[in-house]
This record gives sequence, structure tokens and C-alpha cells, in this order.
Amino acid sequence: MFGPVVNTAAILLGGLLGLISGRVLPARMKKTVIQGIGLSVLLIGVNMALETKNSLTVIASLVLGGLVGEWINIELRLEQLGTWFERKLSHVRGAGNFSKAFVTTSLIYCVGAMAIMGSLESGLKGNNSILYAKSMLDGISALVFASSMGIGVLAAALPVLVYEGGLTLLAGLLQGILSPDVIAEMSATGGLLILGIGFNILEIKEIKVGNLLPGIFFSIPLTILFTHLHLGA
Repeated sequence: MFGPVVNTAAILLGGLLGLISGRVLPARMKKTVIQGIGLSVLLIGVNMALETKNSLTVIASLVLGGLVGEWINIELRLEQLGTWFERKLSHVRGAGNFSKAFVTTSLIYCVGAMAIMGSLESGLKGNNSILYAKSMLDGISALVFASSMGIGVLAAALPVLVYEGGLTLLAGLLQGILSPDVIAEMSATGGLLILGIGFNILEIKEIKVGNLLPGIFFSIPLTILFTHLHLGA
């Protein structure tokens, strides 16, 4: 669990530094930096999405994941949690944009190959190197996001701890089924979700990425099934 804890601490530290620096940076500079982050997120998503060896798996994963996600309405739950925090911190400067900052950064930090693979490596082998590298990246991005989006970025550390910590603890149970093909399709599905986050950041198109999150986990049984049936696209 040490890796997830370090990642959580990095987001908190970067976010705090961002809140401090955000008071001196002009609005136009913050906007430009956020646009740069948005473009970078698109690049990461494209690279991950291209890892797929079977696009049919990714398509089916997102369809089934979207159905389940909409039924649960994950996006609404995240927004409600962000709004609850926002009310509790209404007296704190920068809390007005809390919900958007919380939802956006929570998804960015949790939906990705480094979060998944880092947690699995930590749980299976006790190797935290991926999560340490992710911690550096997340800490820097938290600084940038918090400087422009406010205190909601710090709250994103909580779902990161729960998500990565949970994957780390469950890694032992998944050891027998996480083949390279399964990992590739999980990463590719997550890559498309990251692309969606990039579109949201750049305000190109509002996509309910949270409601598509279950698709990452549907990719596990679907990869095994399609491989067994020799189905591919």
C-alpha cells in the first residue's frame, strides 16, 4: 500500500503549492496552461488507445461499461460528492469551482495505465516504481490544476487512494488472469476514456467519462472470451 499512499501525498503537496501559486498567476496564463495540459492528455490517450490488439474488445467494453455506468450514474455520484465537499468548504477561497475540479482530476488520476499497472505491480510484486513515477507526474499536474481550478484538486487525492489501494489489495486475486493481452486491452480502453477527459478539459465536447469507467473492467472477461472464441477486429 506504500505506493498508493505516496501518490496520494504527491497530489496533496502539488495541489497545496498550486493554490499558493494560483494567487499570483494571471487568469490568461492559467487558461493557457490548462489548454496545454488538455492537449497533453489527448496525446496520452491516443498512445494508450493504440495499444489494443482487438478493437472489438474495446468497443464491447465501452458499450457494456456505458450501460452499467449510466445505470449506476457514476458521473452524478462523483458530482454529488464534489458538491458535498463544496458546501462544506464554501468559506474557503477557490471552492466555487470545486465539483468540476474534483471530478476532472479524479478521473485523470484514476483512469490510466499507470494507475492500473502501478497498483498491480505494487500488489503482485511489491514493486512501486511505476507509482513513484506517476506520483511525480500527478504532483506536477496537481500544482497546475490547483493554480487554475482551485481546492477541488486536493480532494481528488481521496479517490486515488481508494482506487489504487483497492487494486493493490485485489492484485493477488487477479494474478492468474492478467495476461499481457488483458492488460493491453485494459490500457486501450482506459486510453479512450483519457481522450474523453481531454475533450472535456478543452471544452470540445462534454463526455460523461465517469459513466464509462466500468468499461475498463469489462475488458478483462471480454478479452478472455474473445480470445477463446478467436474473435477479433
